[in-house]
Amino acid sequence: VQLVESGGGLVQAGGSLRLSCAASGRTASGYHIGWFRQPPGKERGFVATINWSGGSTYYADSVKGRFTISRDNAKNTAYQQMNRLEYDDTAVYYCAASGAKRPLEASRVGVMDYWGKGNLVNVSS
Repeated sequence: VQLVESGGGLVQAGGSLRLSCAASGRTASGYHIGWFRQPPGKERGFVATINWSGGSTYYADSVKGRFTISRDNAKNTAYQQMNRLEYDDTAVYYCAASGAKRPLEASRVGVMDYWGKGNLVNVSS
């Protein structure tokens, strides 16, 4: 499965962006999809995950109520709507796919099977 992120860019604090994660090479419908981010000088960390059917979602505490993860299996694409962006949301955002049995496992970097190359989100204060 190849994953390609898009939709990042520069935005002012308080603004919104929607990231997309397009899968190709093989259908991603059987995989849980996770979004992770890596701020400058820091380790990559969990943001949100959605199970293969789209029926279950999990979020990091820092983004609950502001970010929404979703997926459209017919389009082989996952999304992350990011509202009320904050300066600390500045990071390279990665989408990843996991064939783990339980969707919550797809919140761990080491469990993910496939990764995109990342997309920069830069929030100005």
